[in-house]
Amino acid sequence: MLAATLQNRNPQANVLRPLLITRRRALAGGFAAILFPFSSSFAADGGEKPVSSGDSANAPEPLTFDRLSQKMAEKAQQPYAEPESALPEIVRDLTYDAHRAIAFRPDHALWRAEPVDFHLQAFYPGWVFDDTATVSIGRDGQYEPHIFQADDFEYRPPLNPAEFDDISFPGVAGFRIHAPLERPDYFDELVTFLGASYFRALGMGTRYGLSARGLAINTATDETEEFPRFTAFYIDAPKPGESSIRLMAELESPSVAGAYEFVIEPGPETVMTCRQRLYFRETVSRLGIAPLTSMFTFGENDGPDHDDFRPEVHDSDGLFIERANGEQFWRPLQNPQQLALSFIGETNPKSFGLLQRDRSFESYQDTESRYELRPSLLIEPIGEWGAGTVELVEIPTATETNDNIVAFWIPEQRAEAGSSMEFSYRMRWGLDVEPAQDRARVSSTLTGIGGNAADTDEEQTTRRMVVNFTGGPAADLPDDAEIEPEIEVTSAGRLLNSAVARLPGGGWRVSLELERIEERPVEMRVKLTMLRRSISETWMYQWTTEA
Repeated sequence: MLAATLQNRNPQANVLRPLLITRRRALAGGFAAILFPFSSSFAADGGEKPVSSGDSANAPEPLTFDRLSQKMAEKAQQPYAEPESALPEIVRDLTYDAHRAIAFRPDHALWRAEPVDFHLQAFYPGWVFDDTATVSIGRDGQYEPHIFQADDFEYRPPLNPAEFDDISFPGVAGFRIHAPLERPDYFDELVTFLGASYFRALGMGTRYGLSARGLAINTATDETEEFPRFTAFYIDAPKPGESSIRLMAELESPSVAGAYEFVIEPGPETVMTCRQRLYFRETVSRLGIAPLTSMFTFGENDGPDHDDFRPEVHDSDGLFIERANGEQFWRPLQNPQQLALSFIGETNPKSFGLLQRDRSFESYQDTESRYELRPSLLIEPIGEWGAGTVELVEIPTATETNDNIVAFWIPEQRAEAGSSMEFSYRMRWGLDVEPAQDRARVSSTLTGIGGNAADTDEEQTTRRMVVNFTGGPAADLPDDAEIEPEIEVTSAGRLLNSAVARLPGGGWRVSLELERIEERPVEMRVKLTMLRRSISETWMYQWTTEA
């Protein structure tokens, strides 16, 4: 029943109510926009009004992260109030095509005339962005709301620009920050905050792919999922010579109020350091920390029944986890026929993330989407997170315009009404963000029918899994090295055969033939060993009931 409910939700109704997120690639200058709302501001909701520098005698207490946290803690003690839309009718009633025709003027970008390494542009409200977020700019704890005007935007045909004259925007749909990423004389798009608590970033040489968000609440449960929103942003105006930019944000939903701080540093890996303090109005059944959202339509581990000229279509191809003891796991992604959930228990993980390991154009053959350039995103917890679970959610999809993969950390500590939590972590966005390891990595996962595939008269009831491991010291071992696979299969399946073979050009292949003995997913793990020592990372996989 849950799977059917998730699949049948309207992706445009009530904005991001489904798990299956519709992405509109033509919106926002090529950004694959996700549809999420924003809401109210610090100044507009009864907080202290900022004052000019000339009124220093009556200046409010600086808005530090601690003070913002105190404000959100006080908000969490009050009932949640849905934001009221105050957009003019002409803006509120924009259609998708009309909204596409509006773009921010680059020559109006904040700080464009200053000798700094960051520029800011806003996204226009309206269409599905009825709830807006405020943007305040300042420094050293003193912030003033920045009001965007109608002439900050270009209104292209078929719109009549005169109809939008004299409109101002106390709040906007979101914003993006530009910085010199590929070369020093050009400002590339670096990070975008747009919709609910969603954001995405780029590292050098990448194109937009997966997204992150501030928080996940009751994702893939039998309860209604909440999508908390960043309702107000406080952005530090950059100074000459600064290589990073800092901002704070308020987060709100019926169950939680939160204070967030981001420090963003562009580079080959763009690093975002996040600190968050959460204050719970209501008890949350399943809390997702550092949630990631991506797309996997088909890949090398799927059958050959895709009517598509491209061999693979995905923004990410696997979930990576590094345990506290340094052991590393790789779980290839799938596009299942029914909702699939995987739970990996851990204590104080070093890192986890959704990665795009396959960087070969030949694997995708897509000259427009360039999936081989989609960034990987690695989460590195700061401090001890304690016991918990990494959850992977895989949702059926028939099209690449849907984000159908979600991953996040579930703390063992329950989020009770009246309680609070704090988490800090780094996010690494880039082409290669994996931590170094001296063991072989999984380079491909292939699946097919078991038994003798050439015997078409025999009914095939088994499944074959083929895992290739490459790199590390194992690549240089002689062909007759005594490599042993360590294999675990849950009770829903039975391992019939296994074999290890040398790959041409280096690396090792493990082949498994399995039989299903129960109608539930079969979980399996494989790693290479030699002289009882691990020489590879651990491959994890789920054989679902329909495969």
